[in-house]
Amino acid sequence: MIIEKWRKLASKYLVREKWATLRVDTCELQGGIIKDDYYVLEYPNWVNAIALTEEGKVIMVRQYRHAADIISLEVPGGVIDGDEEPEYAIKRELLEETGYSFKTCKFVAELYPNPATSNNKTFTYVLTGGVKTHEQHLDEHEILNVEEYSIEEVKQLIKDNKIAQALHVAALLYGLAEVEEN
Repeated sequence: MIIEKWRKLASKYLVREKWATLRVDTCELQGGIIKDDYYVLEYPNWVNAIALTEEGKVIMVRQYRHAADIISLEVPGGVIDGDEEPEYAIKRELLEETGYSFKTCKFVAELYPNPATSNNKTFTYVLTGGVKTHEQHLDEHEILNVEEYSIEEVKQLIKDNKIAQALHVAALLYGLAEVEEN
């Protein structure tokens, strides 16, 4: 069977906020079926990093995540600001969240967090040669701890289901494969 893209007939915005926008689309599906209430979340694009220190330790951050009501161990990253290039955004986010600067930066993956209901992308980078050059410069709502782990410890954390953020597990799988390949 050939799968065809849906044709958007109309859109109506229900919420337009800085961090999320909700719209409802009316679409014509293949075969002529009309779907008149397809909800789409529009978010800004994100970046995340598999960031290694000069000693080869993986930099992780631990912070509270309100929607899930968990204290979460994650890779560093954040929102791409406006027309900012993803590579610039990840370097900025790392400097702000961790205070580390890096010698190399390589793009490794572009993923959709949930293409069924949201339209944004996450860009994943591997950065190496990290050195602490600055103090953290966190947003007013950010409280996070910077932690370092060996690659083997990170693999065990994944095995033990200790990293709850699915996009960050995916980033680690892509990033660690890239690191081990080189």
